[in-house]
Amino acid sequence: MESRWEILSLSRKEQEICDRLADELHISNLSAAMLVRRNLYTAEEARAFVAPKIEMLHDPFLMVDMHAAVERLTRAVENGERILIYGDYDVDGTTAVALMFTFLSLVVKDASTMLDYYIPDRYTEGYGVSEKGIDYAAETGCTLIVALDCGIRSVEHVEYAKGKGIDFIICDHHLPSAEIPAAVAVLDAKRADSTYPFAELCGCGVGFKLAQAYAIQHSMPFSMLEPLLGFVAMAIASDIVPVVGENRILAYFGIRRLNTEPALGIASLMQVAGIERGKLTISDLVYKLGPRLNACGRIHSGRDAVRLLITDNEAEAAKMSDEIDHHNDIRKGFDQQITNEALQMLEADPYNDKKKSTVVCGADWHKGVVGIVASRLTDTYYRPTIVLTLTDGMISGSARSVGGFDIYSAIDSCSDLLTNFGGHIYAAGLSLKPENLDAFKERFEAYVSAHILPEQMQPTITVESELTFADITAQFYNILRHMEPFGPGNPRPLFVTRGVSNYRYTHKVGKQGEHLRLDVTDKTGTMQGIAFGKGGFAEPILQGQNVDICYELQQNTFNGQTSLQMMVQEMKVVDN
Repeated sequence: MESRWEILSLSRKEQEICDRLADELHISNLSAAMLVRRNLYTAEEARAFVAPKIEMLHDPFLMVDMHAAVERLTRAVENGERILIYGDYDVDGTTAVALMFTFLSLVVKDASTMLDYYIPDRYTEGYGVSEKGIDYAAETGCTLIVALDCGIRSVEHVEYAKGKGIDFIICDHHLPSAEIPAAVAVLDAKRADSTYPFAELCGCGVGFKLAQAYAIQHSMPFSMLEPLLGFVAMAIASDIVPVVGENRILAYFGIRRLNTEPALGIASLMQVAGIERGKLTISDLVYKLGPRLNACGRIHSGRDAVRLLITDNEAEAAKMSDEIDHHNDIRKGFDQQITNEALQMLEADPYNDKKKSTVVCGADWHKGVVGIVASRLTDTYYRPTIVLTLTDGMISGSARSVGGFDIYSAIDSCSDLLTNFGGHIYAAGLSLKPENLDAFKERFEAYVSAHILPEQMQPTITVESELTFADITAQFYNILRHMEPFGPGNPRPLFVTRGVSNYRYTHKVGKQGEHLRLDVTDKTGTMQGIAFGKGGFAEPILQGQNVDICYELQQNTFNGQTSLQMMVQEMKVVDN
């Protein structure tokens, strides 16, 4: 499906700021515009953005309940209490547990005995704090649970733990409900009474702030916290939180740490994933390491991820990395199989092309991958999608939306047909009885048809600006490079160049000629690039037709020579 290209522009006031910034920093207006679009309006703000300093991190004691959290954790350490570190089964949760376990191992006497960790089972316990986890804490003599990436809505579970003589410190980043759990401390910058300067920390990030506060209280040097930064960077990348403000600082220094002194388990996983030491990027965290760690909770147990992240045994790290890589291969197999089966179902449906939504259900499809399959089907048909599986007499699954459409509200409109549901505007989970499936499909389709806008059913690519090849200078790319790491809130810039034609050596590559190696000109200069899956454009280009191209810029090293190249996202043939 062809995307609509939305070219960003500046208001008159923003253009004035852009002109001033370009003059003060001695950079091009194109470079200055990228900074202004990221709400950087002064030279000081721009310099702090492109060259963050660890001293820019906020005082952790600005967070509500931080003093109480440090006091209770200190008391547990000094009194030799047994502490259970509890976290979710995704990357944010498992890295948060690894971070806290690693940190407390530095301060707890006999840590191998007095520290433990717990990751709930995705299928038998579900997300968040569980009674089973609290029972485990009681049975193993734990009197304090530090909950990470979960717990903000665990009002009843905290009371249940109190009845067993167990205190809670909650480190979460999800939206709270009206009632805050009566824990010893609830650390969450999204609390209604929060005055913390940055509200977008991930769960692992909140855990880091607790460790930072404890270190400050006990006069520990910041160098003792530096090994934790790699965990935070992995969580920021995988949990898709905005890479701005404090997250940008943590990600920046976390990636630096991963490239210089990664934890043993992470280094082993990097090797398995084919990531060269010193060259890891945030994209590697999102597309290579994150999926492997997530595969643990999907296929086997999230405990596997924690065990790898905290190990100090090289042989165990190698063994665990191979096992986790195998989990990921299994996950990919399920993913491909279920995606293919779902696509076949849709292709066999004579009414599929007329629908505004997708709802498919398969018998015994693996619960751990239905969310991934929903994302793939959304990419294929670009409409709100729900993928369900019938297992043990119940139907459950995941939903994914398209730009601007509130899929949570669509599901909520059918709530009387459901046994459970939850989520947000773009993603949700749900369960229902088999006898309600047909009615749910009809009601969901009716709601989507009545509320979705035509423009929401066409994918949109946000383009930073139109460039000529002459605009792509060494200085321009240097500014671009210093804007990394990219992510939500600071998206990797995409550019458009119009009327591009063959220069010399444009040709197909790949086993089936499915990709395109570009060597093109726009009359102001020439550029080379790669367009994966765009081999079909070779013929019109070689026949002399012009194309508009949408791409990102990256460095390419070949035979010891480094040059800029385009990573082409989309191409459109235009009339000459």
